[in-house]
Amino acid sequence: MRAIVLSAGYGTRLWPLTEDRTKPAIPILGKPLVGYVAEYLAGYGVDEIVVNLHHRPESVRRALGDGSRFGVKLYYVEEPEILGTSGALDNTREFFQRDTFVVVNGKIITDIDLNAALKTHRSMKALATLVLLPNTRRERFSVVETEAGRVRRFGGMPVAEGPVPLMFTGIHILEPRIFEYVPRGVFSDSVVDVYPKAMANGEIIAGHVASGKWRELSTLKRYLDISVELLKEEGKSLVAGANTLVSESATVTDAVLWDDVEVGAGARVNRAILADDVKINAGEIIEDAVVVPRRLVEGKTPPAKSLPGHFQGENFIVPL
Repeated sequence: MRAIVLSAGYGTRLWPLTEDRTKPAIPILGKPLVGYVAEYLAGYGVDEIVVNLHHRPESVRRALGDGSRFGVKLYYVEEPEILGTSGALDNTREFFQRDTFVVVNGKIITDIDLNAALKTHRSMKALATLVLLPNTRRERFSVVETEAGRVRRFGGMPVAEGPVPLMFTGIHILEPRIFEYVPRGVFSDSVVDVYPKAMANGEIIAGHVASGKWRELSTLKRYLDISVELLKEEGKSLVAGANTLVSESATVTDAVLWDDVEVGAGARVNRAILADDVKINAGEIIEDAVVVPRRLVEGKTPPAKSLPGHFQGENFIVPL
C-alpha cells in the first residue's frame, strides 16, 4: 500500500524552531517527527511513501534519507508554492491511481489501529474514510459531525457543554476515484474543497471513530508538553542530542536539548527547549521557554502566528 505524508507547511506556530527546518523535521526524543509517521505506516505494511515538501525541504531529506531506517521507501515531491492537502494529492496523482491509499499529516504521533480504519473503509464501500477521535478535552480542533458512520458536516470549534465532539486526526484512507473531485493545478483543501463536493454528489465519506494515543505537535507549548509526557513514560526528565554538554552542577529537568548545546555551571533549566548550538551561561535560569541562538533569527521578521520573544545575550528566548 502507498501513502503520502503531508510535510509542506511552514510551521509558523513552532517558530523560531522552524526558522532553519520544517515542522516534520523537528526532533522528538532524538527522532524526527516525520520519522514517527513513517514508522507508523510501515507497521501496517505501507512501504512506499511520498513526502511533499516546500519550506526548508532539505531538512526533511536530511532527517529521513531514503526511508530505509524507518522501514519504507520514500519519494520526495517539492511544491514551489504550497498546494494544500488535496492540492498535494493532485501534484502526486499518478502515484496513487492504482489502489486504496493513505494520507497522514506529518505532525502527529499516534498508535491508532489503521487496520481497523481500513476495515471500516471497506465495509462502508467509502470513497474516503476520515479517522476521528472523541475530543474529550474539547481542544480547539474543528468538530466533525457524523450520522450512521458517515461524515455529514465539518463544523466549528467545540463548545463547553453537550455531547463529546469528534475531531479529525489527519489520517485519511482514500480510493483513487477521489481525484474526480480534486481540482487540477491549484491550491485546494480536502475538508473545504473536496469532501463537501463529494458528499453533495452522494459519495460515502465515512467517519471511523478510533481509540488510542494521538499527539499533534503544532505549537511550541504542545511540543514541550508532549516531549515531557513521552520522557516521563520512559522514566526520564531530559533528552540530549549529539555533542551536548551539561555541567555537573547544573540542574536540567523536563527539558529537550538538541545538538551542540552547552549548559554552564550552576545553571537551572526547567521545562524548556534548547535548540541546536544554544549556550546557557553559568548561573543562568531558563524556565518555561524555548531558546534558539540569537544569530538564527536576528534581523528576521517573525511569522504572524508566532509567539513573541526577546534577545538575551547570544540567545533568543520565547516564554511559554
